[in-house]
Amino acid sequence: MTTPKAPSRRGAHAALLAAFLGWLFDGFEMGLFPLIGRPALQDLLPNSTPAEQGQWFTIIIAVFLVGAATGGVLFGWLGDKLGRVKAMAMAIITFALFTGLCGFVTEAWQFAALRFIASLGMGGEWALGVALVNEVWGSKNRAWVAGMIGAAANVGFLLTGLLSLYLNASLETVAGWMQTMGMSEGTADYLLHNRGWRFLAISGTLPAVIVFFIRLFVPESHKWEEEKASGNTTHWATKDLLGVLVAAIVALGIIALWSPALFSKVGNAVALPVTIIGMVVVLWGYLLPVRRYLGRVHGATVSHERSTVMRNLLFGTALASVALMGTWGSTQQAAKWASFLSPNGTAANLIEYVVISTALGAILFSVLAPLVADRLGRRLTYFLLCLFALIAAVIFFQTNSSFEGTEVPTRVFVTAFFLGGLTATFYGFFPLYFPELFPTSVRATGQGFCFNFGRIIAAIGSLQFVNLLALFGSGKALALEGDAKRLMQLQIEANAFTTLSCIYLVGMIIVWFAPETKGHQLK
Repeated sequence: MTTPKAPSRRGAHAALLAAFLGWLFDGFEMGLFPLIGRPALQDLLPNSTPAEQGQWFTIIIAVFLVGAATGGVLFGWLGDKLGRVKAMAMAIITFALFTGLCGFVTEAWQFAALRFIASLGMGGEWALGVALVNEVWGSKNRAWVAGMIGAAANVGFLLTGLLSLYLNASLETVAGWMQTMGMSEGTADYLLHNRGWRFLAISGTLPAVIVFFIRLFVPESHKWEEEKASGNTTHWATKDLLGVLVAAIVALGIIALWSPALFSKVGNAVALPVTIIGMVVVLWGYLLPVRRYLGRVHGATVSHERSTVMRNLLFGTALASVALMGTWGSTQQAAKWASFLSPNGTAANLIEYVVISTALGAILFSVLAPLVADRLGRRLTYFLLCLFALIAAVIFFQTNSSFEGTEVPTRVFVTAFFLGGLTATFYGFFPLYFPELFPTSVRATGQGFCFNFGRIIAAIGSLQFVNLLALFGSGKALALEGDAKRLMQLQIEANAFTTLSCIYLVGMIIVWFAPETKGHQLK
């Protein structure tokens, strides 16, 4: 049996470029909804109240997170069975095409459904790209490569803000270009209506172009080829995906249970126990493919490798859940919350500028995080990342207040820069740490499970926002009018976002029980 050779220098750089572009467009896709969600729901729900649109906004985010969790396991499974490159191409096609289709929806539920399918590919692409790049590059420059991974998605997030900013400043020019290319005036107006949200959604199809590059130039991981040659890849069975399907359905059921319409009927007495039982089922379903695989490889005996993999799956999931809950509980909400700082939206393009500020911070700090982890160790670094992320969230939501006129105070952008940067450090840290937790045979599935299962925790956590608002007195704000009502709602939401960000305290404790892998070679 011939041992597969490591890819050439050119092949290694092609793999990194392909993964970088994939992650970049992942970030672009994730950044789209915070920008287009409000105008899209205004068009799709023309007779609804802002509160009802806000509920749909939260539900669509939650559905997206469940889809990403499911896709992480599904495409991770495909990557371990069929190869990293083939599965990555399939994942990119999935999230590109279904993101583009969001530009043609006519109902809010259609938007949610397409976002779910698109997120399947997005969740899978992260795990596959991380596995491929780490295996191709080996121990060489791994911290630097992890930083590139973390920065890539945030570059995409930045591009979303820049494109939206340009589009809204040049709608007439863009409409003229469209008509010059033969598009009717009615079609151009349809695509560019209400901040051009349909046009921005359709632009999400651009990543599909990467697939041709991947299939032509990107080499397969030699480590995976070794696993295939040894016959280990044959132990992955399609029937095990039934557990993933069951888990996804149950997770969506939990999201529906916490939606305002259903929760108002059942209350905490039903929702809490059902959620706990449901999460046990979800955990069982997503873990089923890995457990069955390890059972086929090692038989009925409980081997050291088998127990280590299962333990690391749980630790990785816990650490990712903290980071994702913090991100979706604060950073992803920052632009929407900040848009209400200015009365009647008089500060033009405030949302876009906050998105750009958070993205710039995220690009810088996500590159630095793995370099710090290489010096200080994985556990101490994660502890510090949680500490600084919590401080940044508290400062952003508690020190920014309403302002008059069109001039946005500098502190809004400075605090947004550090909020985006310090809460994004984890996305440079995890590509360094997670590959060290798993052997090649289960690396893509293991990483996909850890990183993306945390999205379900984040989804359920984000749906507690309504409960937090009630806890901080949202009912009192309804009795007010005008600017007094807006100011009180701002402070209530700020307190709720700050409370959600306290999840970082949990991470600061858990990490000391997780394995320290500094200096370990990939297995």
